[in-house]
Amino acid sequence: MAKLKSVINIEGTLNNLTFYKTQDGNLVKTKSGVSGNRIANDPAFARTRENGSEFGSAAKSGKLLRSALRNVMANASDNRVTSRLTQLMHEILLLDTTSERGSRNVATAIANAAAKAMLDNFNFNIHAALGTILSKPFTVDIATGIITINNFVPKKDLAFPVGATDVAFTSAWSKVNFAGEIYDTVLSNTTSLPINNSSGTVTLTPTSIPKGVGTNIFAMQIVFSQTVNAQTYPLSNGAFNCLCIVNVS
Repeated sequence: MAKLKSVINIEGTLNNLTFYKTQDGNLVKTKSGVSGNRIANDPAFARTRENGSEFGSAAKSGKLLRSALRNVMANASDNRVTSRLTQLMHEILLLDTTSERGSRNVATAIANAAAKAMLDNFNFNIHAALGTILSKPFTVDIATGIITINNFVPKKDLAFPVGATDVAFTSAWSKVNFAGEIYDTVLSNTTSLPINNSSGTVTLTPTSIPKGVGTNIFAMQIVFSQTVNAQTYPLSNGAFNCLCIVNVS
């Protein structure tokens, strides 16, 4: 694969070259000489089929989690979150020590504490990671889903973008069944605060406990806005907003 540098942007196939556009610019690669039928049936490509099956499984698990958190993800994610989460899910999948190669899956692997730890602290917006935004410790009660930030002073405990006058906190508790490909998600109240030197406690309480069985995934969202003449406006299409998984159990 190579990057195309030209005043003419080409997309499509020319001779043995395929030109295509990505987020990284215009790229070019040689056309594969191996047919899909051979990859699907030739014993020489057994490892390729196994890798492809597991990659597809990881992508499906990533999509399930994104769907579970879509209500808080919509304005707090970067444009590479799909690929980053798929990659992470594939790394988690490799911790499945019981399934055969080609059939390893996140549903089996996520039972391991190490797999849960890998998913914990995943930031959906890499440009606004929780660790760089919030400097105040917080607690997560995994029995009730309540997230608490004590003695929180917005102007002191936040790294906020220029122009922001307000901040809002919301949490999500998802019970994700990777095996059944189903989930149930419950949101908390939203706590909105002016960015000033006042001290207080932020308490995010889910409206109920999510139904079903599966992996408990707790996430916290931080959204910045600006108030002008009593009207509140979002900042830069959510570029500074944060969404992070804060506990997996």
